[in-house]
Formats: sequence, structure tokens, C-alpha cells
Amino acid sequence: MFEGKNGKSYKDIDEIGENHIGTSAKTPLRPDAFVLSDEEKIERIQESVTDILTTLGMDLNDDSLGGTPKRVAKAFVKELFGGLNPKNRPELSTFKNTYKYGEMLVEKNIVVYSTCEHHLLPIVGRAHVAYISKGSVIGLSKMNRIVEHFAKRPQVQERLTMQVVQALQEALGTQDVACVIDAKHLCVNSRGIKDIESSTVTAEYGGLFKNKETKREFLDYIKLETNV
Repeated sequence: MFEGKNGKSYKDIDEIGENHIGTSAKTPLRPDAFVLSDEEKIERIQESVTDILTTLGMDLNDDSLGGTPKRVAKAFVKELFGGLNPKNRPELSTFKNTYKYGEMLVEKNIVVYSTCEHHLLPIVGRAHVAYISKGSVIGLSKMNRIVEHFAKRPQVQERLTMQVVQALQEALGTQDVACVIDAKHLCVNSRGIKDIESSTVTAEYGGLFKNKETKREFLDYIKLETNV
């Protein structure tokens, strides 16, 4: 019988079922995760997708389906899960806060496209990120890029929220970083309970954002309408 991490068998995993248990803020990767090149991974995944579609009864000789296995494989490696590879992590260049801006900076409504690691179905939503400078500032687009990077991997929303905060704390040299994500999970919306209205909200607050007043200010900024 298969044994995975911590000696869990397929039977154990099946019994966990919908109890989605998170283990760490780190994405669970094997030590040999990057031994294969992207091209080698695409080739192997292409074969696996071919097997899946064939098992489902699909005729891959059809013009519409013939290229699907390779398209899926390329999308997995190069796009949807490109954030797994550390070489794709964006450079988070910072600058001295020469203009002495001492208030909260909020980048809101950052689009989130991710993939639920439990069913490999999309997660779609918005992230709102803020920090208070302790001497360094970061380019606004870098905040979007770090969200995108960690979203491009099999994810749970709680972990994604924590990873965004931790990456910005490290880059900015301050604990005063916060992130709120509001997203729809197609594993809920399109299967199982099939609730198309519900969304999931997660938050991670560091440093000053743990203070009630600072947290309230951040949440009030998120609610502001942007009319430009």
C-alpha cells in the first residue's frame, strides 16, 4: 500500500476527505522537486493527461482534443504552477523612504488566480495588501507580483495569505505588513455543495496591524470605492 508523508496511506488520505488540514505556511515540496527540467516535466505530464483523458473515454484522435495533453502540461508547468519554481520569484527591490511617508500604504483589489490543491480547481478573488514603512518602500507593482507568484501554485488560501505577508516582511525589513484575501473556490462553487454565492475571506496581520485601531484603518481603506 502507498505510504506518503508521515506514513499516510491512500486509505488514510481518503478518510480525511473534506477535512482540509494545513500543515505549514510553506508549500509542501519534495527535495527533488526541481531535478527535472521544465521540458521534462511537460513531457511527463503530457503522458499523464493523455492517460487520464483516454481512461475517461475521450478520443484523442479528434482534432479538438489532439493537442490537449500538451496544452495542459505547458499550462501547468509554465503558467498555473509556475510559482513553484524559486527561479520565477520576482525581485522585490526596495528603496529608501526619502519622502518620509509615515502612514499606511495599501494596494487593494489585486486580482488573485490560484488553484485549490485539494481538487485542482480554480480560486478566483482579490487580495488587499498594506504595510507601514520602517525606512524602506517597495514598488507598487512588486506587491501585485508577489501575490501572483505565490498564487501560481497548488494552494490553500490561508497559506497564500501568510506567504504574501512573510515575503513582504522579509523584503521591507518590518513586521508591519497585512494581507486580506476574498476569493471564490470552484471546488465549493462547481462541485460538492455547489454554492455559487459564497466566498472565503482570510487575513494575516503582522506588527502594528495587530493593533485594533490600525487593523480598523486598513479594513476601512479596503472598503473605499475607487472612482478614477
